[in-house]
Amino acid sequence: MGTTEKNQPYDLVGYEVLVAVCGGIAAYKVCHVVSQLVQRGAGVTVAMTEAAKQFVGTVTFQALSARRVLTDIWAPDGIAQIQHIERTSQADLLLVAPATANMIGKIAAGIADEFVSTLVIGAASPVVLAPAMNDRMWANPVVKRNVAMLADLGFTLVGPAEGWLACRSVGPGRMVEPQQIVDTIVPMLKSSPPKAQHNEAPPS
Repeated sequence: MGTTEKNQPYDLVGYEVLVAVCGGIAAYKVCHVVSQLVQRGAGVTVAMTEAAKQFVGTVTFQALSARRVLTDIWAPDGIAQIQHIERTSQADLLLVAPATANMIGKIAAGIADEFVSTLVIGAASPVVLAPAMNDRMWANPVVKRNVAMLADLGFTLVGPAEGWLACRSVGPGRMVEPQQIVDTIVPMLKSSPPKAQHNEAPPS
C-alpha cells in the first residue's frame, strides 16, 4: 500500500465519496475532511446548499477536490442529466457535514426541497451525518426525536462534541473534528469494494 509524502496511507483509491455541506460555521472544518480523503486517494465530489456558500466559497472545495462543486439538480451544460440520481448512484458513501438542525429535520421528514436534501433522499449508499448546531437546538425534543429516528433508520451519526460554540456558549452541538469524521468514514468505505469495481467490464 502506497503512502503520501506525510506518511498518509493511500488506501482509498477507487472509492467515491459525496460530501454535502450545509450552512453552518463548521463548514470550514469540512475542507480538512475533503483534503484528507483526497490525499488518501478517494474521489470526492462536494455538494453545497445555498446557505453553505455563505460560509465557504465553492472555489475552495473545487480546488481541494479538483472537481466542480454541485449546487443544482440540473447539469450546467444543458444536458438532460439529473444530478442527484447520477451522483448518488456513483457514490460509495454520502457525508452530510455540518448536518444542521434544519437539514436533519428535512431528512427525517422525507423532504427534498433543494439539492442536498434531494441527494440524501435519493442516496444509494450509507449516509453519515455530522451534526452541528447551538446547544439549545441540540437539546430541543424535536431535534432529539429526529436524530433518534434517523439512527433507527440506519443513518450513522458522528458527534456532536461539547465545546465552545459560535454563539459564544459552551455545551454540546459542536461538530466533531475532521479526523474523527475521517476515522468514521474510512472503515465504512473499506467494508465493501468500491462501486467502480462492480461497473468494470469483465475480462475478455
